Amino acid sequence: MPSNALSRRTLLGGGLAVAGAALLSARGFARTPAKLPKRTRAPASGEKAISLAAQERPFRLLGAEAPETAIWTYGPEPFHLVRLARGETLSVDFENRLPEHTSIHWHGLRIPNDQDGVPYVTQAPVKPGERHSYRFTPPDTGTFWFHPHCDTAAQLGRGLAGVMIVEGDESRPYDEDIVVVLKDWRLDEKTGGYLPFSTPRGELRAGTFGTVRTANAAIAPRIALPAGGDCRLRLLNLDSTRIGSLGFEGMEAAIVAIDGNPIAPFPLHEWRLGPAMRLDVVVRAPASGAEGRLMDFFAAEPVTLATFVGEGEALKTGSFDPAPLTASDIPEPKTKGAERLRLAFATASGGKAALAIDDDRDPLANALLDSLCSASKTNWSMNGQSWPGGDHSNVPAPLFTLKEGRSYVVELSNETPHVHPIHLHGFTFKVLNSTRAELPVHYADTVLLTPNDRVTIGFVADRVGAWMVHCHLIEHQETGMMGYVRVV
Repeated sequence: MPSNALSRRTLLGGGLAVAGAALLSARGFARTPAKLPKRTRAPASGEKAISLAAQERPFRLLGAEAPETAIWTYGPEPFHLVRLARGETLSVDFENRLPEHTSIHWHGLRIPNDQDGVPYVTQAPVKPGERHSYRFTPPDTGTFWFHPHCDTAAQLGRGLAGVMIVEGDESRPYDEDIVVVLKDWRLDEKTGGYLPFSTPRGELRAGTFGTVRTANAAIAPRIALPAGGDCRLRLLNLDSTRIGSLGFEGMEAAIVAIDGNPIAPFPLHEWRLGPAMRLDVVVRAPASGAEGRLMDFFAAEPVTLATFVGEGEALKTGSFDPAPLTASDIPEPKTKGAERLRLAFATASGGKAALAIDDDRDPLANALLDSLCSASKTNWSMNGQSWPGGDHSNVPAPLFTLKEGRSYVVELSNETPHVHPIHLHGFTFKVLNSTRAELPVHYADTVLLTPNDRVTIGFVADRVGAWMVHCHLIEHQETGMMGYVRVV
């Protein structure tokens, strides 16, 4: 993460309290994990039933006077929001009204494997006109999202994504709680139509970037906040490609959760947020009539993503001291004595994909892949194995077979000159260290591997099934950088 941005905006002063932390790094976070307050609120009960319909809907992404764009959504508005309380069971009646098959992957949620939403691996694809039911009880609070897992570049490129918030993690209420979804769109600005979602250059390098940048499906929107309030902003990068280096101008800010997982508050100077990653930030809202800005500094000229405007009488007069979130119940990996594995992310060797069906007991392991779920070329690999593309017609062997209940420590090694946001389905892992990025010890489901970086993670393999692991830069995922681990 660049350090030269420290002089470009207002930073937090020394008054920010970090619970249980005596020493802070140069970036402002605790060198050792700090304790969070215990959760005292009892979990909710009952069931929340919702209906989602994936279909094409018109929307003016380019502005009120510009041509409409045919976006794909799960509800009447972009990035359909689902809120439920910790302990509630979510029951989803999903209908596919698209011209191609799809499914819903519940990103970041530790749910049963048969609810994970990966066609040909955990479920059959939902064909046009068909319905499918999902039902699960999220065990964790936080900020999550959901999206398709076949033809992802095109389906996500058209906007097919939603946001899920599981409530019940606050130690005291914030003055506002706002979702901010960041996404690029590849649009012809004259017609509102789409440009190609993937390009050969993008597939081989850093991805194919959008032409229009939005926050909450609007270009640089203005968002009202209660003046002087301590407000929770849930930042989600739902783009297929872009990695932002996010910070604020004109507002004090502290990070309180990473990928929905609580962490002791520390000052936000600048944070690299890759595709699929989330950041919960508490900001002190501007005074009435004043403004603050969410910026992306990872550009030749910093980009204003959204402007926040203070409204009403000031709510706070004291120094900025954001309330921490309460501790989660994620299984703690036992690193001492844990089995150690290595996962190397590299270019493909000769464009070949390793194929082997390893488990005849799993009928989905023998399912044919169709053209939506397999790319025409193979560029990338994991441990020398690429997800099948082109003529490859079977699900490959797992990268690893893990034992249920055991702790694992995995070194993720980037052997390429490009950045890869690596996501593991079904588990929340502990980021232990990085050889190139200064990171706090924290829990996440997606971690950004910089070029030639080695990041060590630990997790408990506490649920059986086939769990995907892949780069969430979608063109890399769809041209080979995807596999799975099997827990038995």
